[in-house]
Amino acid sequence: MSRLPRRLPLLAGVCFVALAAVTAQAAAPADAAATKQGSVLAIDALGKGAASLDGPWQFHLGDNPAFAQSQTADSTGANGWEQIGPDQPWGAQEHRSYTGYAWYRKHLSLSAAPGASPEFYLLFRRVDDVFEVYWNGQLVGHSGSFPPSPIYSFQPLPQIVRLGPVRDGVLAVRVWKAPLTSFDSGLQGGFYAPPTVGSLEAVTAEKTAQDYTWLRGRQYTFALQSLYGLGMLLSLLAWFRNRSQRVLLAMAAFGGSPVLALFLVGLRLPFSYNFSLGWLQPVLGIQDIGLWFLLLYLLDLSENKRLARLTRILAIVVMVSTSLDGLLTINDWSQPGITLIAQWADAVLTAIFTGLELYPLVLVGFALRKRLDVSRWLLAVAAFLSGMLSVTRIALQQGSRFTNWTIGSKLSNPLFFINGNGFSLQTIANTLLLIAIIYAVYRYVRDAARHQGALQQEMKSARELQQILIPETLPELHGFAVTTAYRPAQEVGGDFFQIIPLEGEFAGSTLVLLGDVSGKGLKAAMTVSLIVGAARTAAAFTPHPAGVLAELNARLHGRMQGGFTTCLAMRLSPDGTCTMASAGHPAPYLNKEQLELPGALPLGVVANPTYKEETITLREGDHCSLYTDGLLEARSASGEIFSFASLDALFSSRPNAAEATDAAVNFGQDDDITVLTLTRLATGARSTTELTTPSFAPA
Repeated sequence: MSRLPRRLPLLAGVCFVALAAVTAQAAAPADAAATKQGSVLAIDALGKGAASLDGPWQFHLGDNPAFAQSQTADSTGANGWEQIGPDQPWGAQEHRSYTGYAWYRKHLSLSAAPGASPEFYLLFRRVDDVFEVYWNGQLVGHSGSFPPSPIYSFQPLPQIVRLGPVRDGVLAVRVWKAPLTSFDSGLQGGFYAPPTVGSLEAVTAEKTAQDYTWLRGRQYTFALQSLYGLGMLLSLLAWFRNRSQRVLLAMAAFGGSPVLALFLVGLRLPFSYNFSLGWLQPVLGIQDIGLWFLLLYLLDLSENKRLARLTRILAIVVMVSTSLDGLLTINDWSQPGITLIAQWADAVLTAIFTGLELYPLVLVGFALRKRLDVSRWLLAVAAFLSGMLSVTRIALQQGSRFTNWTIGSKLSNPLFFINGNGFSLQTIANTLLLIAIIYAVYRYVRDAARHQGALQQEMKSARELQQILIPETLPELHGFAVTTAYRPAQEVGGDFFQIIPLEGEFAGSTLVLLGDVSGKGLKAAMTVSLIVGAARTAAAFTPHPAGVLAELNARLHGRMQGGFTTCLAMRLSPDGTCTMASAGHPAPYLNKEQLELPGALPLGVVANPTYKEETITLREGDHCSLYTDGLLEARSASGEIFSFASLDALFSSRPNAAEATDAAVNFGQDDDITVLTLTRLATGARSTTELTTPSFAPA
């Protein structure tokens, strides 16, 4: 027992050596052994597994069909072959910003394991942009199409190529890299990872594993874009229900753009590079515009007419520049003589819409002058951070192949990973911006719903008030047949009429008032209530139409807030005597001709206007029509006005009030319409009244 501790170091050393041997054996390929014999990569006993074609490859710039042949010498020298690694693009290996053709070559010696399939396959993980694969001079696979009509993907996909029952030979890959765009760093081109060779099952399993890793690393992106899509859908549905909520339309544009961008470049769909990037530009422009108008509405800046107009102008500039840049990208610019011009045009257009991405900072600056709630301030801060990061990143990436700056790429790199999903500063900022927008839109819509409820309650009060002000029945006018019709253009109108029996000196006579208050809604209804109350009071003391109008003007002056009221006052006596005074109101029609009355300003405009009276006598059978200007200003769908000619024709037919109102409504009602007709009856005929008004049922 006392000797055991002395042997512990020896035993531990033996165990360590044995463990290392077992680990090394486990780490070695189970069915293949790769050795380098001279310049030939030999892979023996290749069975169900796969082997990486790593190590240096022969590389040559330019294009020569002879490079595919096995007998072509791999000579080195000034114009010969060089060696580069397949684990990174040629732009990162002393061929920065090179575009066009290049060749890769590799001498291979392959042997299959006993009982394994003799068929071998290759897996290319990513190659920029178009490539062909040759085995001993024979074309065995390709991806995309070469110039003069190049077609290639925005995100090159893993590609499986069948080699067949090959053994020894030369694997040659012809590659074409498209001209660089303004945001390319110049580090692109060719292989990004070494190809893999093996059985179909092995390379398919490896491709599936790569696809799974790709999907797993984009879980958060897909979830975030799904939230954008949900926000777009809900906003559109809400906007269709209430078209006045433009903030919902802006939210739909902002939320829908990332979803479209995901379909164009984020799902590995079989779209060409030109198609994907060409349509992506205007889609991103729509996203910027959606954000601008969201900030304009949510930060209470839409009332600033100049700022709103500037936003609309810049929105047009962005859509034009991004659309032109998209058209430029959709068209092939790889032709000699076109590439340089297209690159300069791309740089100029990109500079325009990239610079305008700073505009949210301008809107946030205007918002600093306002007193906003917490949700609006969170939105302002999130928009500021997202905008600054986006503009800084894009600006640094533009032309980075000339400046060799890597800061833009570093800003795009993930800071940390969660379950394989990378989170960069831009990802975090965009997430915070989405949360802030959703919260701000929720608060905005909730406040708008409360405001709408208040307006509905106001409208209900106006309807109830108007129900009180419109007479339910009309008093009989001795010797006259009276008809009235009232048709508001909206739920609550500003027209009014009153028929008030007089006492005292003019007992038996009747005061008729008909007028029109400028404006609509509760404000107009309140003015009407003031006029009706004042008119009944004035009629008790001043039975003269001019005096009644003067009294009404005294009550309204200084209370109309820039508005006015037209009114016609008429006193009717049983013997047919009719005394009238007008305050800027259309003159009535007697039979088929319009009467001439002294002109005067509407009520409430000046302090002490003068109103003059005109007296006529209505004889048996005479038909007098009073109306508001809504009858004259009826407008058809084509924009035609009812006009005085139509009015002359209408009243020459001696219609009652309902018939005259229906004629204007059928033509195209544009304003409140009120008509009152008086027909002088024969001696001994019974007086009649007819009242036509809408139903003011409570909301």
